[in-house]
Amino acid sequence: MVNRAIKGTFSMVGAAIGVSLILLFFEKTGLDPNDNVLFTAILYIGSCLMGATLFYISGAKILTFLWDVLLRIEISLQMKTFYEILAGSLGLIIGLIIANLISMPIVQIPIIGIVLAIAANLMLGYLGMSIGIKKKDELNESILFLKKGIMKRSSSNTKPKILDTSVIIDGRIADICRTDFIEGPLIIPTFVLRELQHIADSSDALKRNRGRRGLDILNIIQKELSISVEILDKDFDDVHEVDAKLLKLAEFMNGKIITNDYNLNKVASFKGVPVLNINELANAVKPIVLPGEEMLVQVVKDGKEMGQGVAYLDDGTMIVVDGGKKHMGEPLDVLVTSVLQTSAGRMIFAKPKYQVEKAG
Repeated sequence: MVNRAIKGTFSMVGAAIGVSLILLFFEKTGLDPNDNVLFTAILYIGSCLMGATLFYISGAKILTFLWDVLLRIEISLQMKTFYEILAGSLGLIIGLIIANLISMPIVQIPIIGIVLAIAANLMLGYLGMSIGIKKKDELNESILFLKKGIMKRSSSNTKPKILDTSVIIDGRIADICRTDFIEGPLIIPTFVLRELQHIADSSDALKRNRGRRGLDILNIIQKELSISVEILDKDFDDVHEVDAKLLKLAEFMNGKIITNDYNLNKVASFKGVPVLNINELANAVKPIVLPGEEMLVQVVKDGKEMGQGVAYLDDGTMIVVDGGKKHMGEPLDVLVTSVLQTSAGRMIFAKPKYQVEKAG
């Protein structure tokens, strides 16, 4: 039924073309169609029937040809990436605009003007599309550059903060957000969520508990805190490691990474990506302890060296007490002898107060 309708449409088009040719014939020859009405009628009917017949016979072949061309175009487009199609379309549009500007004077040339205009549109359209596809990478970089510029101008003081897996599992980020020391928005990439889910589904009990803790922390941040949280469905298929994806995402969004991963911090600093390290923040807000300061501690375990004992402050700072092993489990007054700041945190070295007073 559809095939007959298409053939009928082609027949009407052929008949219309036949009538148009007869009208053009009378216009060019200067003959008056009213001079011989019978001859004119025969010309119209004959041309109409001839055009309809030719187009009816060739309609199926033309339709098959057009369908084959469209199918090849569809297959070719499916093999192209989004940016290749976008770049090719822009190139084609630019090429056709230039071709039409050139064709305005060319089309005035008798006989061959229209042919030359069509040829110019085909050639320049194809040339523009070809150049656009070849320059797709430069177009992609330009789009990213413009997006970065827009984000910089619109949000210079509130850069997005991207959470990595380690800082979510750590959990302290929720307490920091609760104090309003960090301004949003907080960005949680989907590839970080996938890694958390993978850890939570691990057969290892420790990993499984850490992953579930991370998911619980995310629920607290999203549901209980007032800070803006966004789940970003952005991935980089050409990058496999999560840390490398975080760095690319931070560069793409002109954002900052929140982490407590020492290695990620170093790589980000090398690449010029801003990082907010939770461990550095924790060390920065610890109370300052000076040599000679007195404090009351409780030795809880042996130290590495002979006779040493180890105690801890409430914030987790380690205190190494020289000669404190024999006072294990007892409250002990000590005097600070030195303070050592390391990348892992702060260590305090002390001696029992009575030993210092006795030596003095």
